[in-house]
Amino acid sequence: MARQSLIEFFEEYDRLGEEIAIAQRRGYRMERCTYGRVAETARAFAAELEARGVAAGERVLLWGENSAEWVAAFFGCVLRGAVVVPMDKIATAEFAGHVAKSAGARLLVRSRDVPRIGAAMPEIVLEDVAQIAERRRGERFSTAAAKRDDPVEIVFTSGTTAEPRGVVLTHGNILANIEPLDALIQPYLRYERFFHPLRFLNLLPLSHVFGQLMSMFIPPLLGGTVIFLDTLAPAEIAKAIRRERVTALISVPRLIESLEGQVEREIEAAGELERFRRNFAAAEGRHFLRRAWRFRKIHRRFGWKFWAFISGGAALPASVETFWSRMGYAVIQGYGLTETTSLVSVNHPFKLGKGSIGKAMPGMEIRLSEEGEILVRGENVAKGYWQGRDLQQVEGEGGWFRTGDLGEMDAQGNLYFKGRRKNVIVTPAGMNVFPEDLEAALRRQKGVRDCVVVGVERDGNAEACAALLLNEGADDASAIVEGANQTLAEYQKMRRWVVWEEPDFPRTPTQKPLLPKIRETVAAKLGARTAAAGGESSAFGELVARVTGRAAGQVSPDADLEKDLQLSSLDRVELMSALEERYQVDLSEARFAQARTVGQLENLLREPPARPRAHKFRRWAQRWPTTWVRLAVYYALTWPFTKVMARPEIRGRENLRGVRGPVLVVANHVTYVDIGCVLVALPARLRHRLATAMEAERLYGMLHPPSDENWFLRLVDRLDYFLVTALFNVFPLPKQSGFRESFSFAGELADKGWSVLVFPEGERTKDGKLAKFRGGIGLLATRLGLPVVPMRIDGLWELAQARLSGKSSRLKPVPRGAVKVTIGAPISFAPDADPAEITHRLERSVAEL
Repeated sequence: MARQSLIEFFEEYDRLGEEIAIAQRRGYRMERCTYGRVAETARAFAAELEARGVAAGERVLLWGENSAEWVAAFFGCVLRGAVVVPMDKIATAEFAGHVAKSAGARLLVRSRDVPRIGAAMPEIVLEDVAQIAERRRGERFSTAAAKRDDPVEIVFTSGTTAEPRGVVLTHGNILANIEPLDALIQPYLRYERFFHPLRFLNLLPLSHVFGQLMSMFIPPLLGGTVIFLDTLAPAEIAKAIRRERVTALISVPRLIESLEGQVEREIEAAGELERFRRNFAAAEGRHFLRRAWRFRKIHRRFGWKFWAFISGGAALPASVETFWSRMGYAVIQGYGLTETTSLVSVNHPFKLGKGSIGKAMPGMEIRLSEEGEILVRGENVAKGYWQGRDLQQVEGEGGWFRTGDLGEMDAQGNLYFKGRRKNVIVTPAGMNVFPEDLEAALRRQKGVRDCVVVGVERDGNAEACAALLLNEGADDASAIVEGANQTLAEYQKMRRWVVWEEPDFPRTPTQKPLLPKIRETVAAKLGARTAAAGGESSAFGELVARVTGRAAGQVSPDADLEKDLQLSSLDRVELMSALEERYQVDLSEARFAQARTVGQLENLLREPPARPRAHKFRRWAQRWPTTWVRLAVYYALTWPFTKVMARPEIRGRENLRGVRGPVLVVANHVTYVDIGCVLVALPARLRHRLATAMEAERLYGMLHPPSDENWFLRLVDRLDYFLVTALFNVFPLPKQSGFRESFSFAGELADKGWSVLVFPEGERTKDGKLAKFRGGIGLLATRLGLPVVPMRIDGLWELAQARLSGKSSRLKPVPRGAVKVTIGAPISFAPDADPAEITHRLERSVAEL
């Protein structure tokens, strides 16, 4: 029997109970939330809405990053009968305020890092939803019985017009997408247990309907887990796919294309590009299992459980589809709009049509108009456009919705996307030119990183003009355009072009190029019309200004990062992460640290990424039998040696009563035996699961000794490396570059229950005094989210100096109490605390022990 509302669908969350629903990356940790926990939090949120007087039918603006709290808040509104107004996280406060006013929003639910909308607007901070759940747990709330025709959400498009248009979606609209997919899934559920749980890495925002469908509605049908990341950097995406054993990646085409570039860069860096090209050509037409085996190194890189890309939001370039499918991956495309509640057609995962965007889903009708426009009819078509209490009709004559997209359909019913009708360029000769055809020809040319073709006005008509993003070293745009023109008909040829000067085109949250802004910039460059008075800061400059908190006028290409913008080392880390996410690149930390001006930073985005020094993170050091061997050696050798020879006096251990771990331990660095003293001081429950950060450059030198060194000494160095890694569970923490990967590994350790020991001074003391803490410890503390245990070691410096001077025997035990280890009370920090302030506080805490 068909469900009557999403409230009935929500019962799937109760049924799945302790299965993991959502894994989300926050800072350097991965948080996991069960279906039962989401359901419990959603009901508590509904009770909170009732307590705040939010009635059924009233609007709630939901504005924040993808998270379990976002999902719970959405379903809480559904249970209460409130209408959700989702907002892109990157939307401006001005746009969000305009939408809130237009929708008559009763309440704002926002992430902590997005701005408020006026002082009078009641709000709930999204990160506080878990606390609300604890407070409202088990409380009853009232809601009217929902029907299929009742509204669930109003999705406002973030266009460039002054009046945003909201699409009203009902329970029935969303269920019309869920139900046919549920029917298609059922025959395959018998095989799901062999791959359970299926894990979906979703890079689409929950503010978009396709992102909601693939995060909140499809995974429960499969008992699957959805994974959210806080970055769009290709290297981080690749690592997450392997680390989290992802089954399918859900993304927009541009991010899938960026991941292709990441793979190609790694192949080229390994010197295997020519071999890859030969294999790529030879794999054409082969069975997918043979293709997967041929490219097994790449499959091993992503993990053997990963097998599919699910693309939505725009048409996937044919070359990108070919790249991944040729290597044995399934590339699944769908087609739909907000007005059609996401999907209209979708490729069957086991019956893919090359280049197709699939067949019509059951219960939906598709036909083409005489002009080739795609028309859609079915319950999935939105109720209407929001105009207060009145709705503007979405459907046209006969109940058909005109999508504005052009398509073709083959005899088997496969639909092929041909472009946007409104983007068609009508030339002075009266010929219709489709930008997608021209862009495809340009992308086949060597040196083109991306391109957009727009129509520039000419005598009441238009002519095609290409905006080109070129790769490093490609500077002959005329030759590129000429090469593309040779593959086009005479009426399609491009005679005007510009090279885009910024690192990337302005884009929407789903990475689509913002055509109006691009067209305006192109027209200004060509002299079609004058630029706006006073000019406009670049998108790159605007991003730098927003991340660093500086005024846009300060961020000129010549602005000095230290003198003019006063960027600290932590500001650089935040800026680097933001740039990598915005432009989907992997930047060299060393090169980034050398940049002195805003212009030099911008140039870095155009350069090919440098290959960083590869530090090794040994996960076998945290597994059996290494853990058993480490404990046996520790209690047989290290523990008695430390107790007998150093005889440390432990003070403050009572501060760790009830602390189960994991924790972040910070201590001053005196000598190479500091680790032994810290281990003795900690209680067994923390001592047995402690990982220690060690200078990465030193570890690298041990693993890669100088080639001119004696072979025996080289062997000893490598043996020392493996012994120190195995017996003390150390991992590399670089002093210069690459520390983000080390911090990420520390988060992975914490997720597995390991405590982490860091010496924030970065090197052993030279005079026995506490040195200044490096700023990275503050960043690590905020993003790990662990209690921080300060420790101080006294007496070892004096002991070491006495033995170096010959005043004390190396084999003679020191007097009891000469070495002291003091443990401070654990300190917790808020997620939004200033890393620089945390660094100063930890330094003071250790100094005062």
